[in-house]
Amino acid sequence: MDTVQADDSRFADVPDYDYEPEYVETGDAEMAYVDTGAGAETFLCLHGEPTWGFLYRTMIPTLEERGRVVVPDLPGFGRSEKFTDRDDYTYHRLYDALETFLVELDLRDVTLVCQDWGGLLGLPVAANNPERFARLVPMNTGLPDGTGGMPDVWHEFLETVETAPALDVGEVVAGGCASDLDDAVVDAYRAPFPSEDHLAGARTLPGLVPLDPDDEAADPIADARERFADWEKPVFVLFSADDPITRPARGDLAGVFPTADDQPETWIPEAAHFLQEDAGETVAEEIVAFVDRT
Repeated sequence: MDTVQADDSRFADVPDYDYEPEYVETGDAEMAYVDTGAGAETFLCLHGEPTWGFLYRTMIPTLEERGRVVVPDLPGFGRSEKFTDRDDYTYHRLYDALETFLVELDLRDVTLVCQDWGGLLGLPVAANNPERFARLVPMNTGLPDGTGGMPDVWHEFLETVETAPALDVGEVVAGGCASDLDDAVVDAYRAPFPSEDHLAGARTLPGLVPLDPDDEAADPIADARERFADWEKPVFVLFSADDPITRPARGDLAGVFPTADDQPETWIPEAAHFLQEDAGETVAEEIVAFVDRT
């Protein structure tokens, strides 16, 4: 399969994210990641569609006061390799890449922080590798197994990213925020996508969300839901108040984890789908407080 990778020069002017990237080979694609901080805690921060690790830049300083912070770019995004053919993006391939990443770095005692597709991939990886995880913080995400539906706004988003003649990822991210983003920030979300052949993943991932039990991702996500029925480790379901896409899924997601009710029901105010952008410092403080009480 053919891959492309954005040139380093594309990221030269990205604000407040001057961490030197590292790379790990995961089989089909090389994944870029940031690894900063040190200490007893390890935070694994997973982005979703169509962002990259830059999304966590305002959270990293608070988290690294408590420990190590690892922020990868999923295949198809950020500084990682991207498949140029949309058919090469499958749930299983992305899952395998993330699981391989976890094993190659030998991450243990992990507090998983995941949003959007970071949850659809990261939570099943945690379910299947429980010995490596200490806590879970799912944010604005879900575990759809094809038996439920998605809100109308999500279907509108799906149609947009699949069919737009020119997909402007910066505008997509800006539209998913409650706050106004600086031009330099919007450009940072455009940086990984210099041309159409870099956009295959961004155009494909929404269509991989299972809407039917026969969809490819339905079985592994359903299996994760079953495994989590016996999960005894702390889980903090942290959602924003103003995300029309995932807000309806909060109750279902919390119900998957027996320990979710042990934590306060917390909603981040004045934040939309990309809560890391709208309220990153507040979100990081909530996560640190969760670590402190568990």
